[in-house]
Amino acid sequence: MPNTVKTPKGVKLDHISKIYKDPKTGRDFYAVHDVSLDIEPGSFVTLLGPSGCGKTTTLRMIAGFESPDEGDIWLGGESINALTPNKRDTAMVFQSYALFPHYNVFDNVAYGLKLRKLPADEITRKVTEILSLVELSGMEQRMTNQLSGGQQQRVALARALVVEPGVLLFDEPLSNLDAKLRVQMRTEIRKIQQKLGITAIYVTHDQSEAMSLSDQIILMKQGVIAQMGTPTEIYYHPVSEFVADFIGECNFLKGTVVSSTQNEAVISVNGHPVSVETRRQPQPGSEAEIVLRPEAVTIASQGDLPCTVELSCFMGSYQNYHVRVGDTLVKITDNCPINKPLFRVGDQAFLSFDKVCAHLL
Repeated sequence: MPNTVKTPKGVKLDHISKIYKDPKTGRDFYAVHDVSLDIEPGSFVTLLGPSGCGKTTTLRMIAGFESPDEGDIWLGGESINALTPNKRDTAMVFQSYALFPHYNVFDNVAYGLKLRKLPADEITRKVTEILSLVELSGMEQRMTNQLSGGQQQRVALARALVVEPGVLLFDEPLSNLDAKLRVQMRTEIRKIQQKLGITAIYVTHDQSEAMSLSDQIILMKQGVIAQMGTPTEIYYHPVSEFVADFIGECNFLKGTVVSSTQNEAVISVNGHPVSVETRRQPQPGSEAEIVLRPEAVTIASQGDLPCTVELSCFMGSYQNYHVRVGDTLVKITDNCPINKPLFRVGDQAFLSFDKVCAHLL
């Protein structure tokens, strides 16, 4: 395996903010507000969130295409606020690929090395190694308009990697690809990142992309961090309804706390008690909201919460149910349904769930 990357560098954002002027009102607003985070060297971190949440602005400030109005950005222990993009030890893979159409694959990948005035034989060696890594060997002389979308993305990735950046930045790089190719390419990106041990910061609005790629997810909303954690932490222990709803499908059951200990609470939902694991100790009598993923709920002829079936749809690997618990709609993913009783629209049934699989907001 070629040693194509130097020692990876960490990135630290220290209370950074970016202020823009609203063209309609003329008023200033925070696109990013007081964001602080510490990205470990060699980790894969994803900035996730809906359009306008500040994730791309944050990435562009790290790259140097935007300057923070408040706060400092550090890369490998060095403050980089005053450095232009070409002076920062970063490389960007763009959404549009930004390839040169009049250059062939070799010259596209070699572009950054030629700017650095490296010897021709060293450029050839480095480009050959990196094209092998992204599985494009033998395509050096192809023009970029002769390549598929996935191949163009690999060229863009190779061009970023060949300059041996301390940090690799991705701005929604897969959004122009079809669904199947996106899954294939995100697997390749993760494999290459782990093989090289490079620090990667990735922007997307696609939660499945973020879940499959990341060591850490930073979920943003309206310019601030809504939650930061591993994919598992964010999926199973969301801190708010926004986070729970953005990461995958979920159900929300409202109830009242009957009793609680340090690790468990009993919640009354429509007069029926259910147990939930909790990291806090809610007060008896207080209102509570349970987060339940569709795959965590079972439906049967006996159980904890009575319900009425409103939708029953066979999806191959699972039976998709919508049921009504009181006034609340609950979605259920009943995996491998072939040996289970089938409930039809209008049937009365019961829901159950393991207390470990539920989360109390």
